[in-house]
Amino acid sequence: MTNPWRDLKGLPKEMWFITGAVLINRTGTMVLPFLMLYLTKAMNLSAQKASLALIAHGIGGLITAPIAGRVADLLGAGRVMKMSLICSGIALFFFPFISNFYLIVAMVFIWSVISEAFRPACMAIISELVPVEQLKPAFALNRLAINLGMSIGPALGGFLASFSFGLIFIIDGVTSLLAGIILFFFLNLAGKTVYISSKKASNDDNIVGEHNLTPTKNKSFVYFLLALIPTVLVFFQLESTAPLFLVRDLKMSEAIFGLLFSVNTVIIVFLEIPLNSITNNWPYNRSLALGCLLTGLGFGAMIFVNDAISAAFSVVIWTFGEMILFPASSAYVAEVSP
Repeated sequence: MTNPWRDLKGLPKEMWFITGAVLINRTGTMVLPFLMLYLTKAMNLSAQKASLALIAHGIGGLITAPIAGRVADLLGAGRVMKMSLICSGIALFFFPFISNFYLIVAMVFIWSVISEAFRPACMAIISELVPVEQLKPAFALNRLAINLGMSIGPALGGFLASFSFGLIFIIDGVTSLLAGIILFFFLNLAGKTVYISSKKASNDDNIVGEHNLTPTKNKSFVYFLLALIPTVLVFFQLESTAPLFLVRDLKMSEAIFGLLFSVNTVIIVFLEIPLNSITNNWPYNRSLALGCLLTGLGFGAMIFVNDAISAAFSVVIWTFGEMILFPASSAYVAEVSP
């Protein structure tokens, strides 16, 4: 049997520094998974009001995504990543001192704008550092770091939240700062080979044609977005309605909810790299379709959930969808990006 980790050989050392920073940052990720519970339980807000804060977070992310890409082109993706981590870490320290609802919503929006700048910059820098034939393994490694950290962060966050929600903001902020400091001292891109231009030049005429199109004129990319939007809407119920359903309606503890996150992330830690080694040569339409299907089935199965065990079964289903869908999505976007 071939070694599924062999595709990680030859990745540049900068990729491993990025992976380490992502791992540290995600190990402290506690605020977003527990934000809905913090607002409804600690701040005594209604679900309707709390949802406005999540909407503000989503709007912040929507605004940031295209802007962060342009800023990364101007300043460099590495600088954007460092600034995002350090500034978002500082912003998190202010949350425990805010009690006014409108200030909370405003702060969530500001934090989202700052923190969500990290993702497009990280994708851009991976695309620049890694040859096209290693993009899928590189993105899978990035997700491995994310999920290894997330196997710890929410589980620890659930335990801390049972004592004090304020602690999750402090820990999350500290790990963001630490990750930013690591990139500041160790991520040096001067003189590094940039693979995007050579990748585009070496692809066939159809792919090169797609690269020269703006996103709205690239039909295959538009179809990809239209198919992905409903799937992502379902997937991110994990941060909105799922905690209310499991903790408020089914009376699970915050600790159990955090452990359900860990079921998802532990599976990813052990299986995503081997799974992506198997699917690495699949056409994108097969990977994306199967990933969307399993994600929908897993979240749809939550209608039958009545305890932690049945919830864990639904998590397993959509986790396999996630492991197939998101690395393939990232690689596809990197491959057709102008």
